[in-house]
Amino acid sequence: MRVIKVAGVDIGTNSTRILIADVGPGRDALSLRTLHRIMTITRLGEGVDDRGFLDSKAVRRTAETLSEYRELMRREGVEAWEVAATSATRDAANSGEFIRIVGRIMGRETRVLSGDEEARLSFLGATYDLEEMRPRGTPIFVVDIGGGSTEVILGRDGHILYEHSLDMGCVRMSERFLTSDPPLREELEAMEAYVRSLLAPVVSRVSSRNPGLTVGLAGTVTTLSGLKQGLDRYDGDVVHHSWLTLEDVEALYADLYTLPLADRRRYMSLEPGRADVIVGGTGVLLVFMRESGCERLLVSEKDILDGLAISAARKGA
Repeated sequence: MRVIKVAGVDIGTNSTRILIADVGPGRDALSLRTLHRIMTITRLGEGVDDRGFLDSKAVRRTAETLSEYRELMRREGVEAWEVAATSATRDAANSGEFIRIVGRIMGRETRVLSGDEEARLSFLGATYDLEEMRPRGTPIFVVDIGGGSTEVILGRDGHILYEHSLDMGCVRMSERFLTSDPPLREELEAMEAYVRSLLAPVVSRVSSRNPGLTVGLAGTVTTLSGLKQGLDRYDGDVVHHSWLTLEDVEALYADLYTLPLADRRRYMSLEPGRADVIVGGTGVLLVFMRESGCERLLVSEKDILDGLAISAARKGA
């Protein structure tokens, strides 16, 4: 396989992201060299859980961001690319027109991923560069907390053993349960109970498999790592393959939910755009760790974007 310049574009519920990378053969698997990794908070899924359709302003915000990304791809000479939309687009009754808009901008048909497809791409992206951290003989458990959904995947040696997509993400939980500023204790308890109810069948399926490593993905997890490390601005190299313990997440959750939104934005100077949904996402992560018996989590900045880039390289090589 030759080295090929590719892009992966992820149109999520909370953010729209692009990865441009050189992908080629590596020692044991594909090698991916990141050239650009950009995230823009577009909040495409704003109100989708309540109204069931995409808001015109949210569509416009997302389209403007995609136009900027497409121009960057042209300047970089990208040869192959994959564009994927996830939970908000899956759930919206008016997604057809949005997909047509995206196709015109990106020059490529957009894949509206099923929950299972999203899970497989997230697992591929999260695990391709584990190297010596990869457990031998035991599965890897991956949790990807998005804006509208959370994907949980168990796999070993590149094979998916179990995958499930759950309708709980940082935007969906925040809009559905956390309406006060700061959230009331009863709102938090209702959200946590809902997350536990969705996780119960997942935990029963996975617990007997004894995963040797749990990996956490996406903005909630990476932002919490940055907060734990006291970063003033986001640094992917510092965040990638750092660790979050259950105690870390419990302490951060308590800090975040007690702050009014304005104070939370100041506290989260590295990612202020996530301040209004970080409590919902942290609640999902905390319940996941408690229910699954996870005492520490490996934080990965590599995720579905990397999976899309690798998929594009395989098709374009």
